[in-house]
Order: sequence, then C-alpha cells, then structure tokens
Amino acid sequence: MNQINGSPKGNSSKREFYSFLSIMLLFALLLTTACVESDLTNGVSPIPSPTNSDVAKVDDWQYQDGSIVPPTPPTPPTPPTLPRASTLDKVDDWQYDPSARIGGIAAIATSTAAPMTAPAPMAPTEKYTMDAAAEATMGSSANIGFSVGGSKDINNFRENIKNGHVPLPTDVTYEGLFYDYYFDTGNNGECNSLFCPSYTYAVTEDPFSGEKEYYLAVGLNSGMKESNFARKNLNLVIVLDVSGSMGSPFDRYYYDSMGNMIEKDGSEEDFRNTKMQIATEAVASLLGHLEDDDRFGMVLFNDGAYLAKPMNLVGETDMEAIEDHILDITAGGSTNMAAGMSVGTDLFDELLDIDQSEYENRIIFLTDAMPNTGDTSEYGLLGMTDNNADDQLHTTFIGIGLDFNTELIEHITKIRGANYYSVHSANQFRERMDDDFEYMVTPLVFDLELTLETKGWEIATVYGSPEANESTDELMKINTLFPSKTVGGETKGGLVLLKLNRTSSNNNLTLVVNYEDRNGQNSSSETSIDLENELPEFFDNTGIRKGVLLSRYADLLVNWIIDEREHDNWIEPWDPIIDDETGICMPPWPETTLGRWERQSMPLTISEEYEDLFEEFSTYFDAEMRAIGDDTMGKELDILHELI
Repeated sequence: MNQINGSPKGNSSKREFYSFLSIMLLFALLLTTACVESDLTNGVSPIPSPTNSDVAKVDDWQYQDGSIVPPTPPTPPTPPTLPRASTLDKVDDWQYDPSARIGGIAAIATSTAAPMTAPAPMAPTEKYTMDAAAEATMGSSANIGFSVGGSKDINNFRENIKNGHVPLPTDVTYEGLFYDYYFDTGNNGECNSLFCPSYTYAVTEDPFSGEKEYYLAVGLNSGMKESNFARKNLNLVIVLDVSGSMGSPFDRYYYDSMGNMIEKDGSEEDFRNTKMQIATEAVASLLGHLEDDDRFGMVLFNDGAYLAKPMNLVGETDMEAIEDHILDITAGGSTNMAAGMSVGTDLFDELLDIDQSEYENRIIFLTDAMPNTGDTSEYGLLGMTDNNADDQLHTTFIGIGLDFNTELIEHITKIRGANYYSVHSANQFRERMDDDFEYMVTPLVFDLELTLETKGWEIATVYGSPEANESTDELMKINTLFPSKTVGGETKGGLVLLKLNRTSSNNNLTLVVNYEDRNGQNSSSETSIDLENELPEFFDNTGIRKGVLLSRYADLLVNWIIDEREHDNWIEPWDPIIDDETGICMPPWPETTLGRWERQSMPLTISEEYEDLFEEFSTYFDAEMRAIGDDTMGKELDILHELI
C-alpha cells in the first residue's frame, strides 16, 4: 500500500496543483483587465457593482405591542385593466346640439342614429292582467290598492311656507295631501276584480260652526296581488326644461303679484343648488329604474326644442355615458313648453300602434312651469297632452323649484293617465322614485264613474279627486287610478271622500261603479248600503276619520291663501271666508291673474282673524290625530303652529 499523506510523493503533487491554479488565476486577471481597457477605449462605461444603498431593502419588523402578527402575504399581481362592458357593445347616442333647434328660426335637428322600427311582437310575459291565470292565484300574496291621478304631494306648499312665502291655492290639492298618508279603506270582503270599492260612513260636527255633517268614503281596493304586479315594458321620453329660469338658484327668485321677478337677499352660500342641478340629478335617478327592454329618448327645450337623444333600447345604449351628458347640461334662453312637448310627442310616431298589453308609452316632463314664449296658454300644452292621452301616450309632470307654477299643471293633470310630483331635493326625489316609479308609470283604471242612486242623499263635495269640480249631485268622476302600496292593510292615498247632503229621511242608497281597464275592457259593480242615523262623532274606522280631518285642514289652508292674496293691498278691515257661523267650507276656485303663468309670490302673511282660526283648529287637529293614532300627521300640526 502506497502512503500519500506526509510522503514526498504527496507533497510534490500538491505543489503542482497549486502552481497550476495560480497560473489560471493570473490568466483570468489579465483577460479581465484587457476587456476593461478595451471597453474604455471604445467609450463603454463599465457596469458598476451594486452597493448596499442601491439594493431595495425591506423592513420586516413585525412586533406590535407584544402581539404576534402573522407576516404580510405578498401583494398579488395587478390584473390587466379591461374596458367597461358598456363600451364593448353599447352605443352613446347623445346628440344634443344647441344650434340645432327644432322650431323657431334655427335649423331643424335630425337624428344621426339609424331609423327606429316598431318593435317586433314579443312572447307573453308575466305582467299583471286580470285574466284567468291571475285570478287563479288571488290568494297567493297581499293585495295592493289604488290612488288617484293628478298631484302626488303638496311639497310646494310646505316649501313655500318654510321659505316665508304665501303659497298658491293650487299648491294644496286634496289628492296630493291624501297621498302623503295611508288609509284603512274598510275593505273587509273578498275582491276578485281589478277594482273593488269599499264604503265607510261618518257623522261629525264642524269644529267651528258645530253643524252636523255626513261623509261617505270610497276605499280604492284591488284584487290585484302584489306578486302578480309588474309594470309593462316602457317607451319613455324625458322632456327637460333648460331655459334661463332653470339656471337660477333653487329658492332665490320669486314673482310678485304683478309678475315682476324679485331677488331674495342672501349670499351665494345661501343659494347653492340651482334648479338645473336638481332637475338633472332627478333625471339621473330615473334612469336607474329602466330595464334593458325599455326604450328611452330625451328632448331639451328653452325658446325652441332640441333632440338630445333618439329613442332606442336601453340594453343597447351606454347609459353611463348618457347620464354623464345629462349631468353636464346647462340652462339659458326663454321657455317654450309647447315646443318641448311637440318634439317629445314626435318620438312616439312609430310606437303608437304597438301592443298596449306589453308596452306603456309615457312622457316625463320636468319644468318650473313658467312659460314666457310660444303658446303660453294652458290650451297649447293642454291640447297636446289631451291628444296624446287619446293615443295611449300618458304624461307625468315633475315640478322644479319653489316658483313651480301649480296653476298651469293643475289644469293639465286632470287628463287621463296624467300625474305630477314636486321636486325640492334630489335625494328626496330619488327615495320617492325608489318607492313609486313602477306605480307612477302604470295607470290601470280609467274613466271611473260612481253614480249615487238614492232618494235620501246627494253629493255635496268630493275630496281627493282632481275631477272634483266635474261631479254632480249624483255622479263622481275619476279619470285615472294608479296602483299604490298597501302596508298593514292600509293603502297609500287609497281614499276618496264624499261630503253628503241629506234630502229626506230615506237612508238607503245604491252605488254603481263603471270603469275601463288598461286593455280597454269595461267593468261595473253595484253595492247597496244603509246609512243609519248616528250621532256625532261617529266614524266607521280611522280611515274615514283621517280623510275628514285632512279635508278640513286643506279647506282651511286654501281659504286662508285666497283671502290673504285677495286682500294683500287692502287698508280697510275685511272678513275671512271662514268664521264660527259658516264653518269650514270648500273654497271658491281662484282666478288666475298672470296671463303668462309666471308664479305670483308674496311674503308670508297671516291676518289676525286667521291666526285665531289656526290656533283653534290646531287644538282640534291634535286631538283628532291622537284619536286616529297616526303620529306622521304631526308635520301638519307643525305648519299650523308656524302660522299662529
């Protein structure tokens, strides 16, 4: 065995190995030096070696007040940004051009979009009609009820009081006031029809005169189940007022009794939102309720009208882009409401013959209702709206601002299928639409007539219907009923009140109801009742008691408004319409004094006579509100206290 370690032979091998290694290292050093010199000669900078200061450093300290915290996981890679789905296959068809006015002296605007064709027949959908299938499911869910058309609030009245103005008499409507509240309609029986009226009775004394009065409430009930209700597909055109008055701050301007514009005192901070801002935000909130199968178009108007967006399917439209365009709209020019309605109507030319069981045609018209050019009479706009209703094209008016002129709109919304709301806050309006939009665009009952067949009674007054002035001793008319929410057996706005006069001792009466549904089918019902001799204060239920209280409240307010306006410049003493002898009466219909419909405003004034009446009535109102058990009526009591 050969020994290597410690032997002469092993030492020789080591010396040879180290000599070879030294030669190789020297060769590598010489080669590197040559390369660097070559790079410098050729102008190439050598790559510096990284130093500690150039290396990204991590503070991985994790101690937190003695707590053990797991290490932070690595950040996942950011996914690539994809285009919006709406921009992949949807169209921004906005085409508003202020120079392309329809009507007046400017050029007529024409659509750049492809011509719209009438919709193809659609397969049946699960939308409500009172057919055999719907009747078969009558017991499946809670019913909804009805409310009348016309005004859906009295917000303009409330806001004018709040801002120190005497409202217009038309700011207070009985149907608008009723729609703020829920009513027990007295519906205790089976209902297997679209419309099933119920009747309740009251005998009560006038709170001022003590005179005995008789009331009959008509409950607006339906056999329609909430689970069966869905609105039809909607062909919707929004017509928006962009005139100069819409650009003013929301509550800065008003018009005096001579029609002169008066500017209220205050800083810019006091008047932050313009009517235009409120209106465009309201429109944006409406768009969120449209479905892909709906159609939507838009018209703007000032002294002329402009086609802003042609009528196209929502599902094929980039609605986010449309909303952005709407929020950028500015105001200017005079106000020609008739021009806006005319162009809006034209967008339905190819849609009037569609299947009415599948589609609803509606114009939503937003304005402060102060026309001052074009056809400024009620009949120009009224005539177009009325003709549209004959073609099953219905209208919703949305009033913007404190100076929204309810006198003009009150005339128009008596038309079949029409209704209106007031807007004083975009958020408030958004909440209203979340609750009401499906109902607002779906009229279900038309041309309702109630005939009183009796020898002992006659109709003295109707409360809660826009067509109250068309009623006679034996007949009550309601042009339109809209579906309405029912909660806990009470229906929102679900009551019309008849004040009766006794003509003999005969207590029997028969009520005959005739109406037409949305498919053109006529129906009728007949009910016989006996109004027994009851002593005051008798009420069949809290629903009729609430209706009587609110009607008396509205009568008092409207009579006060008329009296204060008529005697604004009087020096001599005058007597109010209401006193302890006459009691509370239906107010006379006020005459319009401004031919151009610009709102008359005056500072809030309460004469001494009415201060006393309001104080006495507030005590009565408070007691009745407690008896009814509806604390939401406290907002009316607050107004009475403000007027004392």
